[in-house]
Amino acid sequence: MGKDVYRVIVVEDEERILNNIAKKIEESNLDFKVVGKALTGKQALILVEELTPDVIFTDIKMPVMDGLELIEQLYFKYPYIKIVIISGYADFEYAQKAIVYDVKGYLLKPVDTEALVEILNKLRLILDAEKKSLRERFSFPRGLRTPEEIVSVVREFIKENYTENINMNFIAERFNYSSSYLSRLFTQYTGISPYKYLIELRINRAKYLLLNHKELSIKQIGEMIGYPDQGYFSRIFKRITGKSPQEFREEHLL
Repeated sequence: MGKDVYRVIVVEDEERILNNIAKKIEESNLDFKVVGKALTGKQALILVEELTPDVIFTDIKMPVMDGLELIEQLYFKYPYIKIVIISGYADFEYAQKAIVYDVKGYLLKPVDTEALVEILNKLRLILDAEKKSLRERFSFPRGLRTPEEIVSVVREFIKENYTENINMNFIAERFNYSSSYLSRLFTQYTGISPYKYLIELRINRAKYLLLNHKELSIKQIGEMIGYPDQGYFSRIFKRITGKSPQEFREEHLL
């Protein structure tokens, strides 16, 4: 079995620099594949949802949405994604503010190949260790043959681990399928996508906790179901139920 290949998105508003960094990553021979490029943080978020990367290299100063805002959103919505900041000397102090968001490294412009390779090696060690830990923790049944069996196991996995950061890429890899194919298969046999099924489990649990555990705050409930960012939890909850968590609690409590 060959080495795992990790997916990368590069975010930089200067196209020449963007392409140069992407090329250096591809030429590092460290099994990192650039699957997407973005010129703004907003574009990057769209690509993240579509391409499910393992790593993001991002500039700090960009139009529309700067790197710091992008990093903050990634930290709360996609905490398993590893982030590396690209910045000029003048931006370094500004970039240091991102340390609270668990940034894995900094690269100064112009990006030095040796420094980039050092960061990639560090990322590889982190990602390999995480993947090994997941594989040891979750052992999937061997010899699954029918689509129904596969979907059943995936659904059970999501049900048992919905409070954690479930990564469809990892699940798909265990069955030697692409995440997009597995998502289509899941939707075909259940009538709902894995992502929507995950949200459904979380929101249903949140409703129960809101009504049966008055001592828990909205933030605590969000953390318990896998949404550490209270604002994001409230937006998701309102999108699904039409009410904020607080409104839902107040309306249903006697």
